[in-house]
Amino acid sequence: MKTAELRKILPAVELMGFDQKLSDSEKIAKIEHHFTKIMETLGLDLNDDSLRNTPNRVAKMYVNEIFSGLNPDNKPKISLFENNYGYKRMLVEKDITLYSNCEHHFVPIIGKVHVAYIPGKHVLGLSKINRIVQYYAKRPQVQEKLTMQISDAMKEILGHNDVAVIIEADHLCVASRGINDTNSITTTASFAGQFENESIRQEFLSYIHK
Repeated sequence: MKTAELRKILPAVELMGFDQKLSDSEKIAKIEHHFTKIMETLGLDLNDDSLRNTPNRVAKMYVNEIFSGLNPDNKPKISLFENNYGYKRMLVEKDITLYSNCEHHFVPIIGKVHVAYIPGKHVLGLSKINRIVQYYAKRPQVQEKLTMQISDAMKEILGHNDVAVIIEADHLCVASRGINDTNSITTTASFAGQFENESIRQEFLSYIHK
C-alpha cells in the first residue's frame, strides 16, 4: 500500500517513518504516544503523579539508551594502532558487561561477553572492544545473533578472521516468565581463524574460566 493511500486510513502519527527517516525526537514522540495507549489499555491512571511522565521516560530510554544500537549514527568510531611491538599472542578482554533485550518478549538479557583476537599488523584499543559489544547489544536481540554480530564486526575492523567471542547470559524471558527458571545460563560461542585450532581455543577458554 502506498503512503498516499495510508494517509486516508491512518492518523498522522501512524505514518511517521513510511517516507522518511525518523529523527530521535520523532521516535521519542511516536513511542510516547503508543506507550500511553498501552498503559491506558492496562487500566493505569496516567494522572497519577508517579505515572504521568512514564510514557516519555520509557520513550527516551528506548531511543537514547537500551535500543540506541538500532541507530547507525551511534556506531562507535574505531581506530587501529600499528602493532609496532610485534605482539603475536592472543589478546583477551573478558567479563565485558552485557545488558541487552530479548527480541521475543522485550525483557532483559544480562550477562558477560568474552572477546579475543590475535593481532596482525594492527591492535585495537581495549575500550573499543567494549564499545563494539555495547553497540550491538543495545537493540532487541537473540543471543546467537549478537554473538555473530560482535565476531563479524571484529573481523571487519581487524581485517582478518582470528577472532573468538563467547557470551554467557541470563535471559529474563526464561527467569521472570514462562518456565520461571532462575538458575540456567545460556552460552554461545564463535571461533574463527586460528581459534578453530583446538590448542588455541583451549588457551582462550583457560583465560576466561580462571
